[in-house]
Amino acid sequence: MWKDVPVPFYLSAYFFEVMNPKEIHLGAKPVVNQRGPYVYREYRYKTNITFHDNGTVSFLEYRRFYFQPDLSDGTEEDYIVVPNILVMGAAIMMEKLPHFLKVLISGALAGFGQDAFMNRTVGEIMWGYDDPLIDVLNNFVPGLIPFKEKFGLFVDFNNSNTGLFTVYTGATDIKQIHIVDTWNGLKKVNYWRSNECNMINGTSGEMWPPFMTPSSSLEFYSPDACRSMKLVYEQSGVFKGVPTYRFVAPKTLFANGTDYPPNEGFCPCRESGIQNVSTCRMNAPVFISHPHFYNGDPALVDAVDGLHPSKEQHGLFLDVHPVTGIPMNCSIKLQLSLYIKKVSGISQTGQINPVVLPILWFAESGAIEGSVLKQFYTNLVLIPSVLEYVQYICIGLGVALMLAAIVLEVKRQRHAREKSPREPDPQTKPPLSSETTPLLQDASKTNQNTAAEA
Repeated sequence: MWKDVPVPFYLSAYFFEVMNPKEIHLGAKPVVNQRGPYVYREYRYKTNITFHDNGTVSFLEYRRFYFQPDLSDGTEEDYIVVPNILVMGAAIMMEKLPHFLKVLISGALAGFGQDAFMNRTVGEIMWGYDDPLIDVLNNFVPGLIPFKEKFGLFVDFNNSNTGLFTVYTGATDIKQIHIVDTWNGLKKVNYWRSNECNMINGTSGEMWPPFMTPSSSLEFYSPDACRSMKLVYEQSGVFKGVPTYRFVAPKTLFANGTDYPPNEGFCPCRESGIQNVSTCRMNAPVFISHPHFYNGDPALVDAVDGLHPSKEQHGLFLDVHPVTGIPMNCSIKLQLSLYIKKVSGISQTGQINPVVLPILWFAESGAIEGSVLKQFYTNLVLIPSVLEYVQYICIGLGVALMLAAIVLEVKRQRHAREKSPREPDPQTKPPLSSETTPLLQDASKTNQNTAAEA
């Protein structure tokens, strides 16, 4: 199960279609409409599994995605208007370049018909598209973007691994099982501005050490978010007969350094509730958050029409079996947003007011089911429950047998006493009957006469 995860995982993507691109270009407030979900079946498997002498094992985990039309509200051929991520991202990244160079690049962009917004298919936005802009940027500003092929938000996800994880097997200490020793040979990353934020903590996000309590927390390192995350206990529950602990994201997860000082290392920060991941995403002005800016600063929601954050729809959670540390049901949800604004010299940015504009949010969900759930329930819930009742039944039978043995022993001793002959007490003389008294008197007289004759 650890090598080839039998749990069916699904990636559900929801796009924020921009409804007023021309008005935004002139300085209006963005209006978005959620489209989707576009659902993909996700398969995970491990390769390059190598066990080491220090009680660790290394592996690469690959992911593959296959579109599921029957579960989706639309097709990959649907066209959606979204920010032109390359143009608007590059504009922010080129903001400090000389003005004449920005004007030159803007003219080149215009020649290729590039604008602040683009109308592309779901498949292109997700898995990549060819764009002559990539060649233009590589020619004018070498090194600005670290790729030369297709550009897509999830182009690095499909048929790729999440990096070389080395985790503890628990052979020497069960409390260390699944805990990450290194990732790509590193014990900490260098994306952030503090040692605490750069630490690689917890597991790889699949399983956790056993014997959890409500005071436990779930820590894991996410290569996609370039950081470690910690979830906290919310409540106990039951998933299809299996007892679980639900862990959720605390409000401090994406808080800025002002609201939560330990997160200062993730800055430069904007409003609380979004995290700047530009340092690990090609310096592009990309932010991650909860969907619809749930748990974020209300100013983020107010800046864009069409957002409706709610815990039920946009809060992430993991339901974990506390005895084994194995997730039974989970849904990890994240949103990608792009910071856009007017950049002097780049005509494509027009009069756009500064705003963090959502592009899409996605949920990676999975739940144990079928034969795996049946096996899990039987071995880890049903049998232990039966054994618990059996032990009390055995104790009850043992007590009953002990009481029966005591009762039988008492009866046996009583019966034995009743059958044995009674011996007279030497200190007690039996009473004389009327028949024996005359005989004794005659014997006494005879004795007296004999004594006289003598």
